[in-house]
Amino acid sequence: MSLTIRQLRYFIAAAETGQVSHAAMELNISQSAVTAGIQALEATLGARLLSRTAQGVSVTPEGARFLSRAKGIIAAVEEATRSPLGEETQVVGRLRLGLTYTVAGYFMARHYAAFRRIYPGITLELSEQPRSAIENALVSGGLDLAVMLTSNLANTGELASETLFRSRRRIWLPSDHRLLSAPEISLRDVAKEPYVMLTVDEASRTAGRYWDRYGLVPKIVFSTSSVEAVRSMVAAGMGVTILSDMVYRPWSLEGQRIEQRQPTEPVPSMDVGLTWSNARPLSGPAKVFSAFISAALGLGT
Repeated sequence: MSLTIRQLRYFIAAAETGQVSHAAMELNISQSAVTAGIQALEATLGARLLSRTAQGVSVTPEGARFLSRAKGIIAAVEEATRSPLGEETQVVGRLRLGLTYTVAGYFMARHYAAFRRIYPGITLELSEQPRSAIENALVSGGLDLAVMLTSNLANTGELASETLFRSRRRIWLPSDHRLLSAPEISLRDVAKEPYVMLTVDEASRTAGRYWDRYGLVPKIVFSTSSVEAVRSMVAAGMGVTILSDMVYRPWSLEGQRIEQRQPTEPVPSMDVGLTWSNARPLSGPAKVFSAFISAALGLGT
């Protein structure tokens, strides 16, 4: 076995945050993927890098020594990325990129500056739109490419897509909620609690699908298009909710703690990916962006 860049990123994130859950949130992947990656890295090196405790993870002496090496490797990779040698860096043109709300606020921002720095010849025109408007613009030619919730994609006949990552949906609860002491929490348990419903990016419609599947109806006390409002209301004890790891943060704006738990029933993930028209080949700038975002997420490495 050989170590991968992805495994190194997982290890560094877990070591620096002290929590596998926080590392997963930072990397926009599942906790199980982080755990599996670190375990594979430990198997390759033949040493335990992290100690697992009830409070999280801590770096072992071997892990501390390897951490500096791992950071050096990642720094070298990032430096090589900042000074790429490929001909694609010479690509010029315009890329009209559609974004849905959640992608714009919780994913794309940190990649925008890096792309502009590496590919100065490509003018990146970002446009935040609802899913239906993005689909129409891709079909009509008003957009070249979109980064959106591919799990919500409707026009699969005229549009192609590639999922970049899947963000698990879990239950959010205030830190003093009685259900936190339960050995497991079912959707039936959640349905008995006051529920704060997020509506942006068709979140309420998506939620309706899995609630309907189990014949349950949440007791909605408030609906809002603001993720931050949901976060504050859950933290303050107004209700609970089910949202994806991508938008999860352990603290509200007021500094109150929010906890997560996995429901016993399967709940579909929120999938983020690229979408484009089947009728037209991807332009040069679109191909470059697709390769860039895949590399930024460590896909294939």
